[in-house]
Formats: sequence, C-alpha cells, structure tokens
Amino acid sequence: MTGAEVGPVEVLTFRAGYNTGVVMAGAAALGAAAGGVGTFLLLRARAMAADAVGHATLPGIVLAFVAAGLLGADGRSLPVLLAGAAATGMLGMAAAEALTRSTRLAPDAAIAIALSVSYAIGIVLLSWVQTLPQGSQGGLESFILGQAAALSASEAVGLGVAALVALAVLLALFRPFGLLCFDEDHARARGWPVARLDAALLALGVLVTVLGLQTVGLVLVVALLILPAVAARFWSERLKGIFWLSIAFGAGGAFLGAAASAVWPRAPTGASIVLALGAVFAASLLAAPRRGIFAEAFRRGTAGWRLRAARALQAGRGYPGAALVGWRRGGRPTARGAAAVARLELWDRCLAESPDALPAGLAWGIDPLPPEALAQLGRRNR
Repeated sequence: MTGAEVGPVEVLTFRAGYNTGVVMAGAAALGAAAGGVGTFLLLRARAMAADAVGHATLPGIVLAFVAAGLLGADGRSLPVLLAGAAATGMLGMAAAEALTRSTRLAPDAAIAIALSVSYAIGIVLLSWVQTLPQGSQGGLESFILGQAAALSASEAVGLGVAALVALAVLLALFRPFGLLCFDEDHARARGWPVARLDAALLALGVLVTVLGLQTVGLVLVVALLILPAVAARFWSERLKGIFWLSIAFGAGGAFLGAAASAVWPRAPTGASIVLALGAVFAASLLAAPRRGIFAEAFRRGTAGWRLRAARALQAGRGYPGAALVGWRRGGRPTARGAAAVARLELWDRCLAESPDALPAGLAWGIDPLPPEALAQLGRRNR
C-alpha cells in the first residue's frame, strides 16, 4: 500500500500494513520513554540539555557514515549511525558541563555554545560528504527533521525495544530520581550517589535523544522530551501523576505523528509528532481543571464576585446572586455569609496591622488566612 492509498482509519487501526503498524508502535514506545525521561529533565532544570545533545549528534552521524564506508561496511546502517550520534552527543553534553564548571558561564550559555558549535560542525561535514567519491549524503539529511517511514520493521522494533528498556531503567530508579529533583541535599544525606544519579539521568536523556533522531529529527527532538512533561504539569501536582501523564502524552503524540506521516508521506514525521504534542500542550494550557487558562479565568471571576458580595454584606447591603450561593436569605446574611464577612475583616485587619504577614498566592479577602499569618496577627495584638 502506498501512502496515497491509505486512509486515516486504516492507519489508526493497524490495517495499513505490517511495516506501518510496527513503525507506529515503535514511535509510541519512544514517545513513552521520552515522556518519562523528560519529566525528570524538566524538574531537574535540564530541559535544554536534550537540545544540545540533539544538535551535537549530527557530526557523529556524518563521521560514522564516512568511517563505515572506509571500512567497507554499510554506512547507512541505523545502528552504526546511532552509535556515532551517541558518541558525539555525549561529547557535546560533556563539553557543556565542562564549560559550566570551569568558567563563569551560566548553564544556558554553555549549552548554547555547545549546541551551535556542534551543529555548525555537522553542517560542514554534511557538505563535505557530498564531495567524496562515494557520492551523496546517503539520506543523512533525514536525521535533521526525522523520517519514520524510512525505518524498516526490524529497525522500528529495535528502537521500540531500546526505548522500553530505557523506560524500565527509569522506573527502577524512580524514587532516587525523585529525590534528586526535589531535594538533592536530602538525597545526599540519605546516602544516594547524587553525581552518579545525575549522570544516569543525563545518559537516559542522551539515549532517548539518539533513539529519536530517525523518528523526530535532531532539530525537534527536544520537543519530544519536554512537551509531554510540560503538558502533564498542568494536570497534576504530584510526581507520579505528572510522570504517568507525560508517558501517556508522549506515546499518544508520537503515535499520531507517525500515523500522520503514514497517511501523508510528504509530511515530516518530526514536525507531525511535535504538532500533535503541541495540540496536547495547548489543550492542557487551556482546559486543565486547576492550572488551565479557562479554570484560572473562572477562579478569578468567581473570586472577584465573592469579594464584591462580601463587601456588600459587610456594608449591610444585598448583592445580586448572594441568595443563590446561600450568603443571604430573607434580607439578612446567613451563617455562610457572616463567615465570608469575617474572613474579609481578618484580611483587612492583617493589611492594617501586619501587612508583612499577608500571604501570597491566595485570593484576597476570600481564602482563609493561613495559621502563620493569624499567629503573627495575634502577636501584634498582645
């Protein structure tokens, strides 16, 4: 079946051929692993490290292609190319770490230097390959934007298995990675090897980045790692919730992107996957029940109404809708309405007597004052 003969329904229900189904399943496994690793990279403030690794892989891909040709091997072999990518990806990350530790450069500046220099070297090497007697770049440009359709079934199975192995390692180290992200000093005090854990997390990031080169491409691989985690953060406050949601978002986005590439062969796989993940992020940004824009706008509007209603009750007046929420009945405030007025008066007292105790992040006059603010207000009144 060619891409023009395959419809979306056939692709999504695995009726578009064995190779297409295996590639989509492998992409989904890769997305799941990327989502899991990306969760800890995001919490560890290493989001841009994946971008540096991705761009640093390009010189390794080209050099592996040339070296394999000189040794009489197949320079287009995916394992050979990914081995070269892993080698220079690790070198790029090591260079960024060395710049951060041995100079006064900020981490983002060091990553930017490693990213730009390594990518420039890769582009120069790509141009040089075209001048060699053996011919062209051999399809190496597909690693820039990704081309999952070019994967054979065996290659897709290999990538999927490697991604699942990375996910299994991540699950085995879930607890120490959580400690590393949230309280490095506590992890060190508990006897965990913090430096080794940090290196293991970066190694998993490099592995997933290298595995995602043929599918997503080195330019967009950082999105595969970070977008699922950022989207999941809108839906949950707990590490486990963010972790599993990120895995689900990554797998779903990669699956849909690979499916789009199968339906429309001219659509770059990497861009299709990132667009799918971008849609998940946009939906999360807008519709997440606690942190989404719509929920926040509703909370702000509701808080504004409640504040105005409490002010009206404080002044002995009614307010539209106060009866509907049980704050006023028979022309007089109810117990709930009186409690709302009492909370507002506490906020007013705190502003007048202990303004430094005013809590941040709470709805003014609506949310209860925290115990520490009440305690400080009580001490001022002694």
